[in-house]
Amino acid sequence: METQYYTLIEKQDFFEIIENKFGELAIFIDARDGSPVNPVLEFDGKKTALLKRDDRLAVRLDNIDEETKGPLAEAEFVLIVELNGKMVERTYGVPVENVEEIVFKGRQTRADELVKVKSKEDVMKSFGAVRSWSCGGKQ
Repeated sequence: METQYYTLIEKQDFFEIIENKFGELAIFIDARDGSPVNPVLEFDGKKTALLKRDDRLAVRLDNIDEETKGPLAEAEFVLIVELNGKMVERTYGVPVENVEEIVFKGRQTRADELVKVKSKEDVMKSFGAVRSWSCGGKQ
């Protein structure tokens, strides 16, 4: 049994999930401080995912679009794209682990909002997006 305790859980109010013509998924979120260490995305098969960036910080993704659940549950890896203002701060691949229930450990520190920016379109184009789902809070 894995024992990881997260001291901070940050809720991502608005995020976007896109799919390219090969069925690969990318998730656009706000950039966080520091580089991720052994990141993993847990998905409960319903409406919530938890991106464990490192042993200190996890990012909660709520209200995942109904149509996205199948492709996300079937994905072995997803591309995470972190945006800082109008710039892509970093991109990295993370394995997807399907879990029965996501257990939140730690305290929630913020609920922030992603602002659509031009440079995101560039990444989407180079990724070859053919479908996109807006998830999370209403914009």
